[in-house]
Amino acid sequence: MGLLIDGKWHDQWYDTKTTGGSFKRAEAKFRNWITADGTAGPSGSDGFKAESGRYHLYVSMACPWAHRTLIFRQLKSLQDHISVSVVHPDMLGEGWTFETDEYGATGDNLFGLTHAHQIYTRADADFTGRVTVPILWDKQRNTIVSNESSEIIRMLNSAFDGLTGNTDDYWPQELREPIEAINARIYDTLNNGVYKCGFATSQEAYDAAIDPLFDTLEWLEDLLTEHRYLLGDQVTEADWRLFTTLARFDSVYHLHFKCNRKRLIDYPNLWAYTRELYQWPGVAETVGMHHIVRHYHYSHDTINPSRIIPTNPVLDWTAPHKRVSAASAP
Repeated sequence: MGLLIDGKWHDQWYDTKTTGGSFKRAEAKFRNWITADGTAGPSGSDGFKAESGRYHLYVSMACPWAHRTLIFRQLKSLQDHISVSVVHPDMLGEGWTFETDEYGATGDNLFGLTHAHQIYTRADADFTGRVTVPILWDKQRNTIVSNESSEIIRMLNSAFDGLTGNTDDYWPQELREPIEAINARIYDTLNNGVYKCGFATSQEAYDAAIDPLFDTLEWLEDLLTEHRYLLGDQVTEADWRLFTTLARFDSVYHLHFKCNRKRLIDYPNLWAYTRELYQWPGVAETVGMHHIVRHYHYSHDTINPSRIIPTNPVLDWTAPHKRVSAASAP
């Protein structure tokens, strides 16, 4: 995971020496919004109107943050309106590359470039910052709209409704306050918490992250005893933000990131809930388990210097989940 400094690539890992061994995630630098009429969103500039064929999404099948955007592209019927390029799972000295493979890495379908960092410098020749996915690209203005996944999924949730006729709402006005509260806890302790554990370089940093992570999993297990989804009987963005972490838990985070107190399958409600979301129409095809397992184990040589890809548990994602709404429960 390198970065650009004044537009020049540097193969430089996260600095944990100044944080007592703790992993600190950098904030996204591009924060514009696509809106239905092109007016400015909550941040950034105006001019990014929702139009069919105008935008391109760069993703990794391995990355949980990019995975969110692929799911929303499916949920909101945007496959014919927003094109996609998928990076190769091996992220080595020059970061994400556009090599191809038989498991879904497509190459750069837009410019034929070789590395993701070239997309950033195409938008800003002097860019300084981490080169991350997802990247939402505007073909018309030849720039990056956003590289912040939490905001991209909210754009996809509503900006294109007039084009697609799909008005499914995963960020409903009446639930926004509780969604934000749940998102905040899950992001800090679980979505990002697995990285705090895995990228910790001191025992103190690991110990500080691991207990909140499993406290949150226990809390979720109890919550899902009463609710079908996190906010009741309605699926919201909070569920999809959680799903991309749970989908990787047993195959990657449990072993590779030392989150091994329990497995996902040891939580009956969480495991059934995760299977239900996996079985949601269109979602399974966004789950690239080969890329997920290979990326983490092969790319993180500070954790796995031998780059051995482990054999993994065989999980039955298609087993009946038997989740029912609270209203229909006996």
